[in-house]
Amino acid sequence: MSSLPSPLIENYLREAGFWHVATIGRGCKLDLKLISALVERWRPKTRTFHLSRGECTITLEDMQLQLGLPVDASTLTEFVQFSDWGAICYDLFGDIPDNIYEGRIEMGWLRDTFPESGNDSTEVERIQYVRAYILEMIRGYLMPNLSRNLVHLRWLLKLVDFRVANEFSWGSAMLATLYWEMCGVMSPTKAKIGGCLSLLQSWARFRFLF
Repeated sequence: MSSLPSPLIENYLREAGFWHVATIGRGCKLDLKLISALVERWRPKTRTFHLSRGECTITLEDMQLQLGLPVDASTLTEFVQFSDWGAICYDLFGDIPDNIYEGRIEMGWLRDTFPESGNDSTEVERIQYVRAYILEMIRGYLMPNLSRNLVHLRWLLKLVDFRVANEFSWGSAMLATLYWEMCGVMSPTKAKIGGCLSLLQSWARFRFLF
């Protein structure tokens, strides 16, 4: 699922609002020196970068322009109370992972269980595959943290109906995650950073080179 999406699932990704972001950005080589320089100039209190030319920051408009994710929509929250995650997986994936860690499942299970849809796949199989594809994008690219091998099933609950999924502000959640990760890395006990670093990099290059 790390490759570009198959044309067989294009309509589903468009309906969910993830088609554009699925076709760009992933796999780009990160400039770690540039990212490190930006993080050093990040100020958690103001959520801005302090640069020689003044203060600036990544905005929701930047998010929408670069990734095409909805930002002016219903708020996504990380908090969710649910106990029977196995039943949710069975209903939406048609299968249950061997291990569920407090609502989190292994990314490897998604890849092994949902190989790319073929021409002979049913509509149900394609929908299940798209849900797995989006979950992998969320944890692997859009909102990664330092536990990239696990993804929380709270995001799966937002993918029951793709038309409804497109009504959530995924862009806001993604930007908040990046802000949170940059604030957290300021701690002397944290040496690595999560969040969508490719967005941070492309934003910096676009802003300062053009």
